Amino acid sequence: MYKFFISQKQIDGETVTITGEDVNHIVNVLRLKQPDKIILCNKDEGKSYISEIMQIEKSYIICKILEMVSETTESNVNIDLFQGLPKSDKMEYIIQKTTEIGVKNIYPVNFERCIVKLDSKSEAKKIDRWQKIAEVASKQSKRDVIPNINNVINIKNICQNAKKYDIILIAYENEEKTTLKNELQKLKNNKLNKDIIEISSNANCKSDSTEKLKIGIVIGPEGGLSENEVAELMEVGAKSVSLGKRILRTETAPLVMISDIIYEFDL
Repeated sequence: MYKFFISQKQIDGETVTITGEDVNHIVNVLRLKQPDKIILCNKDEGKSYISEIMQIEKSYIICKILEMVSETTESNVNIDLFQGLPKSDKMEYIIQKTTEIGVKNIYPVNFERCIVKLDSKSEAKKIDRWQKIAEVASKQSKRDVIPNINNVINIKNICQNAKKYDIILIAYENEEKTTLKNELQKLKNNKLNKDIIEISSNANCKSDSTEKLKIGIVIGPEGGLSENEVAELMEVGAKSVSLGKRILRTETAPLVMISDIIYEFDL
């Protein structure tokens, strides 16, 4: 079934009113009609519903909620991407593909070696376009949430929020000792030990913990991160890691990192 995102205000009891571009997509592109079924995901709550098309009008579609979808398509780990602003349309590719893989939030970052500079007007337009790309990619990949594309930040913003994460991993081409694989294995072992301790201390209670690991990954622009930037991030606890013997492009590195992280933790 096809999936579409709705907001809470579109829900009235057991009925949902679809408006905007989705109406044209459902009717003229997908050629759906009564009583075809679709999945509607409440982007405000992350809940999905199997729904039946009841009424089709020129500017809106009314659907009836049949049942809630119990299974989720979301990962067991929350991954935030801090992406150095790349040249050309590479950011669009990064947003599309990392959304498909499972990123939670994307923060465009203005690092020292970023060539692209956005003023407030062009930034607003870019963010709107990037958010739309994330929404389309979420629909295609049947995500339960749409990643949030944030305003452009700088390295100080990352450092100020470092404590929110279980770990922040920096993809750094000059790192020679620590690999991404090693850091993920350490993190996985620490989480397993923590879970064992929590289960032991609550032996008489049924555990229903849904807390997810929160991981931030930092990717530099085409020119990479400067030594000063890496040092500044490591001062607040971030870990510098190597992604292997080969140097990856700025649009390739986040795909590799997110895929590896989900492989380790999405059980």
